[in-house]
Amino acid sequence: MSKSFVHLHAHTEYSMLDGAAKINDYLKKVKELNQPAAAITDHGNLYGALEFVRQAESLDIKPIIGYEAYVTPGSRFDRPDRDKNKRYHLTLLAENNIGYQNLVEIVSKAYLEGFYYKPRVDYELLREHAEGIIALSGCLGGEVAQHLAPDGSREEGNTANEKSFEKALEKAKNYQDIFGKDNFFIELHNHGIPQQIEILDDLVKISKEIDAPLVAANDSHYVAKTDSSAHDALLCVQTNATMEDENRFKFEGEEFYVKSSEEMRMLFPDNRFPDACNNTLKIADRVHYEFDFDQDYLPDFPISDDSTSVEEYLKNKVLIGAEEKYQDVNKEVLERIDYELEVINSMGFASYFLIVGDLIEFAKSRNIRTGAGRGSAAGSIVSYCLGITGIEPLKYGLIFERFLNKGRKSLPDIDMDFDERYRGDVIQYAIDKYGQDRVAHIVTFATIKAKQAIRDAARVLGLPFSSGDKVAKLMPPMILGNTATISECLNLDENNESGYSKEFYSASEELRKQYSADEEVKRIIDIALGLEGLRRQDGIHAAAIVISPDKITNFLPIQRKGENAEIVTQYEMHTVEQLGLLKMDFLGLRNLSIVDRT
Repeated sequence: MSKSFVHLHAHTEYSMLDGAAKINDYLKKVKELNQPAAAITDHGNLYGALEFVRQAESLDIKPIIGYEAYVTPGSRFDRPDRDKNKRYHLTLLAENNIGYQNLVEIVSKAYLEGFYYKPRVDYELLREHAEGIIALSGCLGGEVAQHLAPDGSREEGNTANEKSFEKALEKAKNYQDIFGKDNFFIELHNHGIPQQIEILDDLVKISKEIDAPLVAANDSHYVAKTDSSAHDALLCVQTNATMEDENRFKFEGEEFYVKSSEEMRMLFPDNRFPDACNNTLKIADRVHYEFDFDQDYLPDFPISDDSTSVEEYLKNKVLIGAEEKYQDVNKEVLERIDYELEVINSMGFASYFLIVGDLIEFAKSRNIRTGAGRGSAAGSIVSYCLGITGIEPLKYGLIFERFLNKGRKSLPDIDMDFDERYRGDVIQYAIDKYGQDRVAHIVTFATIKAKQAIRDAARVLGLPFSSGDKVAKLMPPMILGNTATISECLNLDENNESGYSKEFYSASEELRKQYSADEEVKRIIDIALGLEGLRRQDGIHAAAIVISPDKITNFLPIQRKGENAEIVTQYEMHTVEQLGLLKMDFLGLRNLSIVDRT
């Protein structure tokens, strides 16, 4: 067996305001350590899963998709008093595509059915979707560890557990029964925390009693040991505390980084923890996924007449529209229609045009003001005849190929403008027509920008607002909407990756002077460098909606934070498009409502 190691429990920036490891930095570190594979296991979500897969594969690292679930010992449908809201951590890894699909179902239902402060799962849900999943017993916040060291976790509601080896053994047996003997591992950690060290022998004993293999993990939350201070500051941002506050939530020590194989094997030697490190490699060997990023998954446009194909139906709609739009449907018009339809049908996009046209038609039938069309879609006579755009392309010499041609691999993108007051009505129409389980808003992620990072750094250091504000105002102004990063203000980027690095560097002379001369400014900026660029929170895209041809969780994970909240994808817009799903922009414009009221 190789003397290498695989990190199977690792948090990235998608463990919002808790993970300080950017995916690219984490994977570069894994590559530097010559480790063959790596996992992503963020808290309660799969936000970064496919981004992680693509970046890992580009570095020739085997990706392992996972997440750290919140398990409630009761029912996920229960809503207990907050002080009785027990939830335990459990590390889940997808072994194959079936496991990935089950992971998507688990993480989605944790939000749709179990969300109560956190997205929670229960034993029933785990059992229902256990196939293809490898489970690790978790950190000190795990259910097994909690019965061995009740004071080892600060997870809400977990303060009333009794210390009981028998109870811990019972819980381990339960998980082994759910996932199967070959798929449940006893997870070991050692960050120098007393409770971790105290329970190691008991965990080994449980492993022997139920014949469950051991596995070593490091629960990394940042990449390098030197990043611990930035991570500590991030926790302060999350809890609105200062670093001087002795009673705040913080991690003990500086050991939650991506350790080398040698470091991990020194912590968990084979003679005391048999195969704990070797099993990380064995698990990695078992993992295999196949993702197809070259296929489109368009929903079918519902047609009442089964004998009519979608292409025939589209042509009929276009010709009817042409009769209404043109007094004389001449040869030039018909030839342009035939040409465009041939391109559209050959690329399999007939349903797309019918869907967009139907949404615009619905809006007009309800007297909801729509836009005349924007961008290259105005060059399509098919769009014009369907009422999607209001500009006649032949009259103005507009070119269809700018909008769509056979050399283009991606789906066409038609932005739909609606009176902002009624945008929700059009979205609801789409949900009613295609199914609530097939339509979702698309998630976005706010990142910590340079000025905000500086102000956050000053606050967590316990400095007055004016201290951070003074430094933030030394940052150069935006150039054509592009903001400078702190690092390109301090050091000249010869590669000019942002396109404006030289300009930003030239405009930051005073910032560099202050950084060199003022110790307080240096402290603020050093902390800010670790915060900048990290994900701060998730949100909902202002316009984008996805419509899938089948139940949406067959393609990606979703979330809903509360019973009356919107259903939102867990993958951001670019990943949704890479999966081949139909992303549509429903824009609500205030100027349309102003025009309508005048």
